[in-house]
Amino acid sequence: MKPVLAFVLASFMALHLPQALDAAEADNSGLVQSGETAELSSFLWLKRPIVVFADSAQDPRFQEQMARLLADEAALLDRDVVVLTDTDPAAASALRKKLRPRGFMLVLIGKDGGVKLRKPHPWTVRELTRTIDKFPDRLREVEERREN
Repeated sequence: MKPVLAFVLASFMALHLPQALDAAEADNSGLVQSGETAELSSFLWLKRPIVVFADSAQDPRFQEQMARLLADEAALLDRDVVVLTDTDPAAASALRKKLRPRGFMLVLIGKDGGVKLRKPHPWTVRELTRTIDKFPDRLREVEERREN
């Protein structure tokens, strides 16, 4: 029964993810941006970039990761996250040159510009937010919000 369920879920995601990505771009919430022209220095001390690399936008891991991220945008926006995507290895973007992905890769970068996490498989928003919530600068942000 499990293979059938996995097939149904994969089919559902493949059919609905392009619509979700289009809706996210149309929403213009600022969560998802193209990483092919992005400069990490522009996010320094302002945002926490999550960079999602894949060799193609059709990569099932890329599609799964984007679906997971778009499912809980509010939690990511609350933590000053911006998602950068790069699915064109031929373009040799600055992000690819700096982070050197092999196939699919998820990279979490802190506000200080340092690489905090590299994963070769999709992560849930919960896993990402729990990791972010342990950062010293995030703890300071939460404390400052409590005081105000």
